[in-house]
Amino acid sequence: MDGLIGLGGTVVILLVLGGAIGFVDRRAFAPRWLLVASLVVAVNDACMTRAYGLVPDLVGGDWNWQGKLLALAASLGIAALPTFGWRRSGLRFSQDAGSLKAAVPVAALYCAFFLAVALAFPGGKVDAEEIAFQLTMPGFEEEVFYRGILLLALDRAFTGRLRLFGVEWGWGAVLSCMLFGMAHAFGFSGGHFSFDAMTMALTALPSFIAVWLRLRTGSIVLPVLLHNFGNSLSLLI
Repeated sequence: MDGLIGLGGTVVILLVLGGAIGFVDRRAFAPRWLLVASLVVAVNDACMTRAYGLVPDLVGGDWNWQGKLLALAASLGIAALPTFGWRRSGLRFSQDAGSLKAAVPVAALYCAFFLAVALAFPGGKVDAEEIAFQLTMPGFEEEVFYRGILLLALDRAFTGRLRLFGVEWGWGAVLSCMLFGMAHAFGFSGGHFSFDAMTMALTALPSFIAVWLRLRTGSIVLPVLLHNFGNSLSLLI
């Protein structure tokens, strides 16, 4: 029940904030795509929680392998729908022509950020399963979702653009980063909502770099690789 209430809080925030943004610029707002974005957030959350515990954990382990795999499968299935599309969702290995020259320095900045975080907050003792999980699941599942199908849905909900740092930014980029931060920092338990501002900053802010890489290269390949690098770095140092 706590998970459902937490999801409800996240969806309400998305709809209220998205609706307010859309009201200000109604000509560049497609409400149905905001509803689609809310729906894919709900689907992702249901998969991550194994339908809030209703689906038995058949994979096992100390980490949420099954939830991540279910969420990844759902995101890939949504990306395969004609209204989304693999290429439009960034699910391709090819990079836009000439993009890597600009992307490499930004990728280095991303690595430097997580190196600083790893040095400031060193991890404790870890086992092989944790290292294996952090080297794979977060980047694959979260990038396909947040920088793939969710970003696409939100970019269709808010079509206004501002060119900055060589890419076309929209409210979809901002909201997808906000939701990524909230997934780590916002929740409901013990009868009340909780929010961790530090966790929000450490997740939402670097996700703007991942969005820039996704928009500049047209692909989620670099975000996936860098995400898993960032997650595992503190474990390996």
